[in-house]
Amino acid sequence: MASGLQLTDEQVAQFHRDGALIVRRLFSPDEVATIERGIERVLADPGPMFKVASQPDDPGRFVEDFCRWQEIDEIEQIARSSWAADAAQQLMDGGSVRLFHDHVLVKEPGTRQETPWHQDQPYYNVDGLRNVSMWAPVDPVAPESTLEFLAGSHRMGWLMPRTFLDNQARWFPEGSLSEIPAIEQDRASFDILGWEMEPGDAVFFHMLTIHHSYGVPGVNRRRAFSLRFLGDDMVHAPRAWATSPNFDGLNLEILPGAAMDHELFPLLRVA
Repeated sequence: MASGLQLTDEQVAQFHRDGALIVRRLFSPDEVATIERGIERVLADPGPMFKVASQPDDPGRFVEDFCRWQEIDEIEQIARSSWAADAAQQLMDGGSVRLFHDHVLVKEPGTRQETPWHQDQPYYNVDGLRNVSMWAPVDPVAPESTLEFLAGSHRMGWLMPRTFLDNQARWFPEGSLSEIPAIEQDRASFDILGWEMEPGDAVFFHMLTIHHSYGVPGVNRRRAFSLRFLGDDMVHAPRAWATSPNFDGLNLEILPGAAMDHELFPLLRVA
């Protein structure tokens, strides 16, 4: 198991203040190559949760797949043995770290499809405050194609979740929750964080931090890999809607409000 990563007090404080943090060179070149092999294995053999997240007329293609760690050795290796879980543990102020799920996201060259500004928490079947998501590219990411975050937005509570392609309020009645701010209408008025990234770099962010990304213009791919981590206070929260990813039947195995103590969510680090 990897050891030795030590984030600075300033990095941890930045994460708690902003809800997002970049960690340069988190992964070694060998680990980047491992992640790349894992992504390509996912693309060659999509799982049951694989989906195309771009429109049919998009000149590029945006695809996603979830929960492949049990089948793809490279994904399990990075989840268990890289410094990603160590960083997550420090950003969650110690305690245990469970893997929630892995997530592969690939935008091919010329993809127009944007990922709209959103929070992840409403789309998940867990509740709690100690959580961290990690997002790492295996291709260089230009500023116009990177993830961007609204600094401090993890402290705003739940905001209205909407469908990504048609902006529908499918899960809560219109007006029942505050809306995501109209950031694109006046970007200069908001504290937006985003970083040009190289393979090996990773961003960590809270599940309530508002974030988005544009498409991928030009001739370069944007292959990225994400791990979602759960801390000690995270509990099962069955929803009345299909979550992303959707764990069918989990409500029969974990009671609402119970810890995510299940083989699907392996314990990666202990206090």
